[in-house]
Amino acid sequence: MAKRLTPKQQKQRRTIVFSAIMGAGVVASGMMAYLPLHLRWEKLLRPPGALAEKDLLSSCIKCGQCVQVCPVEAIKLSDGEAGFGIGVPHIDARKQACDFSCDATQCVLACPTGALSHKIDKKEQVNMGLARLSRPDACLARQGQGFKGQARGPDYQGLHRYIKVDRWNPIKIADHPYDLELCDLCVRECPIKDAISMEPLTKDQAKDDPRRTPVVHDKCVGCGTCEMMCPVEKTAIVIDLNREGPKV
Repeated sequence: MAKRLTPKQQKQRRTIVFSAIMGAGVVASGMMAYLPLHLRWEKLLRPPGALAEKDLLSSCIKCGQCVQVCPVEAIKLSDGEAGFGIGVPHIDARKQACDFSCDATQCVLACPTGALSHKIDKKEQVNMGLARLSRPDACLARQGQGFKGQARGPDYQGLHRYIKVDRWNPIKIADHPYDLELCDLCVRECPIKDAISMEPLTKDQAKDDPRRTPVVHDKCVGCGTCEMMCPVEKTAIVIDLNREGPKV
């Protein structure tokens, strides 16, 4: 026959069991942060000058200074789906690209820890990634088609700094309609000279064939302007992320 526990012993047992359950819950909660990294639920485009991912996660103090100074409000702080990256800045280029033409990349200057750095890579430029034509068959230029109207429709709230309109103040893309014989928005609005160009589809293409294809060059910094401006849904061009980043 089992010995009956005294009230004090019962209380002690309940305390032990409760502590064990709480401890397991804390450990499980902590392990949940590994899941997005392990399963790669979400790959995020980081602001200009972001360190290599592991260094960024350990250096960023999630202060939001980069968010506050971004002239187009492109930088956001990640939510819970980012695992250990929660609160770390990222950019969704399709919603709002980085305004890489802003003076001295203000987010880098604002960062107090060096998580965003002006340290240059082998190409002597601060890289975020590299543009890639992900859906060639959807590209209007490759079809020889023009484009007329707002790049992303009248309700799109994205901003862009049109150098010929106002060098200093970004304006709504919806307020700047186009009338193009051949769609070249990804090239036309790229803030980096010679980063992307329109080229014939083939070397022996007939001169009267209007079709052209966007070709990305090494000068591309991955700011995402081409992805943001592409009028095709879903976009025909995307940014492949630079996972290396400058080393500390």
